[in-house]
Amino acid sequence: MQLTPQEDDWDALFKDHPIFELAKDSKLARRDISLELSLSSLPDFTSLDPENDSPAPSGRRQTMLIKDSELIVAVGNEIRMTNLGDSRVGKATRKSYKILHTPNVTFDIHHMALNPNGKLLAVAGAFQVAVVVLPRAGFTRLVPTIVDCKSLQIGQYYHAANSSAPIAQVEWHPWGEGGSTLLVMTIDGKLREYDISMDADEPQQVLSFVPERKRNTFDATDASEREVASFSLGKGRADWGPLTIYALMRSGDIYSICPYIPQNTSIPSSYVHALECFVAAKQEYLSRSSSGASTSNLSAVYDYQHKYVTALMKQLPPGTVFPAPSRLVTVHPPTTIKSSPKRQGPFLLQPSPRNLEGSEGGDATDMIYMSFGNNVDADEEKADRIGVVLVTFQDGKVDVYLDVEKVEARWDHKEHPQDDLPMLAVYEIIDLGVVSTLKKITTRQSEPSLLGLLSGNYPVFLPDPIQDDTVYVHHAFGVHALQLAPLIDFTKTASRLQDSATSASTLKNSAGTNVFPLVSTFSVEHRSSSPVVGVAVPNDVYLTYSIFVLTAALRVTVLPLNLRPDSPTLPSSELPPVSPTDSPTRASRHHTDAAEARPYVSLLGSESFVLPPILASPSGLPHNALLSLPASARGEFQLTPDTLRFLASTAERLSTQKHEALLAHRTAEAREELQRQEFRRQQEKLRELLDRVTGLKDARQAKTQEKIRKAQEAQKTLLARMDRTLRALMEKASPELSEHETKWFEELRRMKEEVVGAGRYDERSLVTRTNLLRKEVDRLLPALKQLSERERERKRRLSENCESLGASQAFELGERSSEERVRIGKLEKELLRIADKLDTTLGRPPSHRGQPSES
Repeated sequence: MQLTPQEDDWDALFKDHPIFELAKDSKLARRDISLELSLSSLPDFTSLDPENDSPAPSGRRQTMLIKDSELIVAVGNEIRMTNLGDSRVGKATRKSYKILHTPNVTFDIHHMALNPNGKLLAVAGAFQVAVVVLPRAGFTRLVPTIVDCKSLQIGQYYHAANSSAPIAQVEWHPWGEGGSTLLVMTIDGKLREYDISMDADEPQQVLSFVPERKRNTFDATDASEREVASFSLGKGRADWGPLTIYALMRSGDIYSICPYIPQNTSIPSSYVHALECFVAAKQEYLSRSSSGASTSNLSAVYDYQHKYVTALMKQLPPGTVFPAPSRLVTVHPPTTIKSSPKRQGPFLLQPSPRNLEGSEGGDATDMIYMSFGNNVDADEEKADRIGVVLVTFQDGKVDVYLDVEKVEARWDHKEHPQDDLPMLAVYEIIDLGVVSTLKKITTRQSEPSLLGLLSGNYPVFLPDPIQDDTVYVHHAFGVHALQLAPLIDFTKTASRLQDSATSASTLKNSAGTNVFPLVSTFSVEHRSSSPVVGVAVPNDVYLTYSIFVLTAALRVTVLPLNLRPDSPTLPSSELPPVSPTDSPTRASRHHTDAAEARPYVSLLGSESFVLPPILASPSGLPHNALLSLPASARGEFQLTPDTLRFLASTAERLSTQKHEALLAHRTAEAREELQRQEFRRQQEKLRELLDRVTGLKDARQAKTQEKIRKAQEAQKTLLARMDRTLRALMEKASPELSEHETKWFEELRRMKEEVVGAGRYDERSLVTRTNLLRKEVDRLLPALKQLSERERERKRRLSENCESLGASQAFELGERSSEERVRIGKLEKELLRIADKLDTTLGRPPSHRGQPSES
């Protein structure tokens, strides 16, 4: 999508728009501290003054946002909004805006952040943070210019005092319940989580990325190693990525804490199930490995991870078992593990990133974590994804790291310490050209070097909301666009290569990131720059796909962009690699043989047409940066050696691009003419094929059918002749049966007589005997059924008679029977004693019958 004369003309719309004007009574109108960066105003960008609320210390700027079709601009402590949807075709509206009345916002707004549902706006200054409830849609139809909005001061005890640590960054957590979880990072390494719906003064959780200094001890660490410049949330599908927070120090060191979730989290149930499978797979793999000290430590870590995931699983409501459809469920941080999450780092950078040529390095300013899929054929949910970390520095250097070994959850415990440092693979070092631009300008010996302006530079990342592989970097000297498409192609190719040597060769030959300069705000004549304070990209169907750039002088520049369609075909990097066994000579011979065997050879060749580099940008990004100079450079132009060199280099670059464009035009015309010739050849060939098909359908088809019929008749004759010949050969080779065949046929006849019988009424045959047995079974079966029924009835009556006697009655009868047995025993003994005295022999007593005698 690109701007056309029939569509909105953003330059005409924003020209003299009152939303980009300074208020007469504002502090910015009375001073131009943050409007221009030069050697004279450099102390205002580097000094720390809590009373002044100057651009220092963080320097992060983002004072322009786009919410749907509404433009939000912060000027000083004033928040302005206007609707860009009214500027569509055929709607001539008056240029106006509404001011959001927020009495709690008394500080200059440095950067803003919109929550996931677009209802809350977090605004941050150098030391204070506030949240503004945005008005509903249709507020532009209100008559008053000022719209009352509710605002809340965030953490006044922690961020509004004179001794408070400066704000480094504010960001909304995407999984916060209701979109009300705000993360506030201060440069002292404290990350505080505020739930706006519950308590705006006290944080729900506090994470520390910088350990406390021990008293009465010497600390040799540099101050830049203990000050946080930025933080970013990790990403992932079925790992610990979404539960990881990365923090960037000014020195460039990166630390992480995992796991972390807000106090009130709306988490997808599918992610919890995927994380459970991930931890279970880790434990199963560890159980099959050899034992050792490292294995014991990892086993303890995985046990903690299993407890953590199990506590999350217990919080899922019924009906969310896998593979049920995923839905958002509310969970809280598990309390089963008493140890706090461990701070992991600093990350090892392999290989060590180098400094830019001519630069002594600078402080790190911002970082962003991005995730890309490396399987174009797989489903989005099942695709393997690789994390990419971008880090930018004050001298215009951008480091690109690959998160090949993702961080896993770890906790602080003394029994199983983990001292292994995580690692990031350094893929590329990008130079935005800031140092080279400043070094081209000559200075007198008494004047300081313009490289000192780098201390007031603060590059900030902004991802493109539509194109996942594009990220913008705005800084004090302009805006650059970074397209990571070559990096994505490299990860796709490397994931399919198993050979380490082939992977190393692919990495060596991989293309770098495409860098496009969009806007330049540096004035060569006045040696000053108007820093970019806001970049926004619309993500609304009613607005054209463009990029809005706002400078500190409130000058806006709009660049139209092109939407890149998703091609259904794979790029050249997706083709399978050539096997090393295929030598060039062999491949050439095969190619020659195939060309000789082809009935038709195309004029276009076998390779596809490659666009010239000057035309190879599908996004519509310009190759030359547009100038958006500061206010001091808008006066009369002065001719100096620096301006002459700048004009000469610009003219040379434009002349080179013009020459390349002419060559590309001629190449495209030659290709077009070749395609026309090939099209005519294909038409002639197709006409020839159609004539041949017509001939095959008419006379030749009848001849062919007659020929096929005669061939079928001849085939039948040949088959009959072959059958007669085969019979004659068999009779000649074996006229009589052999001895074994004769015995086998006799055995078959005997078995047939035994089964079927010698005659029709043979009573000894198995068939007759089987029929008689079946009749006898059928005759006896009814009588057997009657006997079975009688037996079942007898057992039922017997069980009923036994059950008629109660337990108490049976117990009483048992007692009486025992008493009678005792009395009978006494009588037997008495009779035996009397008989013994009388010398009389008695028979065996009844109670002793059946028992062996004692003698």
